[in-house]
Amino acid sequence: MNFNDEIKRRRTFGIISHPDAGKTTLTEKLLLFGGAIQEAGAVKNNKIKKGATSDFMEIERQRGISVSTSVLAFNYKDKKINILDTPGHKDFAEDTFRTLTAVDSVIVVIDVAKGVEEQTEKLVAVCRLRNIPMIVFINKLDREGKDAFDLMDEVEQKLGLSVTPLSFPIGMGHDFQGIYNLWEKNINLFSGDSRKNIEETIAFSDVESPELDKIIGEKPATKLREELELIDEVYPKFDRQKYLDGQLQPVFFGSALNNFGVRELLDCFVEIAPSPLPKESETRLVKPDENKMSGFVFKIHANMDPKHRDRLAFVKIVSGTFERNKPYLHVRHNKNLKFSSPNAFFAEKKEIVDISYPGDIVGLHDTGNFKIGDTLTEGELMSFKGIPSFSPEHFRYINNADPLKAKQLEKGIDQLMDEGVAQLFTLEMNNRKVIGTVGALQYEVIQYRLEHEYGAKCNYENFPVHKACWVKPEDPKSEEFKEFKRIKQKFLAKDKFQQLVFLADSDFTIQMTQSKYPTVKLYFTSEFD
Repeated sequence: MNFNDEIKRRRTFGIISHPDAGKTTLTEKLLLFGGAIQEAGAVKNNKIKKGATSDFMEIERQRGISVSTSVLAFNYKDKKINILDTPGHKDFAEDTFRTLTAVDSVIVVIDVAKGVEEQTEKLVAVCRLRNIPMIVFINKLDREGKDAFDLMDEVEQKLGLSVTPLSFPIGMGHDFQGIYNLWEKNINLFSGDSRKNIEETIAFSDVESPELDKIIGEKPATKLREELELIDEVYPKFDRQKYLDGQLQPVFFGSALNNFGVRELLDCFVEIAPSPLPKESETRLVKPDENKMSGFVFKIHANMDPKHRDRLAFVKIVSGTFERNKPYLHVRHNKNLKFSSPNAFFAEKKEIVDISYPGDIVGLHDTGNFKIGDTLTEGELMSFKGIPSFSPEHFRYINNADPLKAKQLEKGIDQLMDEGVAQLFTLEMNNRKVIGTVGALQYEVIQYRLEHEYGAKCNYENFPVHKACWVKPEDPKSEEFKEFKRIKQKFLAKDKFQQLVFLADSDFTIQMTQSKYPTVKLYFTSEFD
């Protein structure tokens, strides 16, 4: 298979949703269809002892949530599928935003009973900014939920999407009988038995056929005919180009837990979803079929194997082929690095690969060379855009609880911050360390990992800060900037990249500061340099 064919068969996507909408369960079922796992373990609070394949940190197993983004790959119908599983929990939003810089398309999972939830709105807004193609999967149809048309209205209004159904439910909750697949023109009957791997499908070229009444009953058949007619009148016809441009979003219905409607979703997905897309760098647009390799680090994960202190940098290949043992330029350090054991992923299993193509995610063993946003190339000096750091929502002082372990604590904090778990601010005045996170649960994760992975103990103290603002003066030598630094010195800190940050205690303070020092600009995100 030649280089261009390899690119065309890649599909790299993320699944996003509000917590508990069934995202990890859907991921598992997709792996099941790809023949990548033999049995699925739902992520439930310890009810089922077999944890989901894609959750591998102890704290995730205890809580029944996905904390770190994992990468899962499998082959299906001669396509190579890479799923970037993102944490649904809102406390890990920053990790998810960064993962979205590495996907070419997205599946949005929505709970039939709860409809569109807050976390989904935020994530979809990020996808819309970048026109990422999206498919919507409405999940948990075997439970009582909202009417299918109402749900699609809600998706259009709350998420600002333009939808068209490619499958449609026959009944719902207690009366749920199956799904009519508009994409393939067939009916998939629901037996309610989740042990059966793949449900029977009946091809139906004509919904007017009396045969339909026999199979699902006269009333449901009449209702289905009316609904399909309505769909025909109200919703636009599916147009792949519009979907690829981010202007039209196909909708599928199903129940991931019961393995229902998932095959339809996957079959349509591999046909319509984009293969790897070009990506903007600061200097030019980089296309996947260029012959020179380029890629960027969107995630760093430390200690994937508790027995070895290793860090893995996840690199999305943007163009060219990534080969084992070939030297590549680390742009920020301006030095060449070679990788003798690049990993490809399959849930908990990693394997060493000799060659990777655009769209693939490669795990590189890292001894501390990489930060999030770093670029690797075959010599070209460029870096990819759009991997920002956001202002945290929560701030706490971090204190060492075991004076004999100060070194371990420092190393642990350093590595966890490289991973982008949270942000570290060092106060200018007294060098005290403040940890800022997007969500409060992160503090537990940090404490747990410091103790279990680094043998260091810490405790926290509250620090009343509202927002972190990155400071960019128009003229660093101006009197105004000097005065700003003198007056605000108690609230000034440096982030990990030694950028100056103003820790403001309220919105009011930010407004007052901006009006008093107009040439000192304050920003709520930092594009990584």
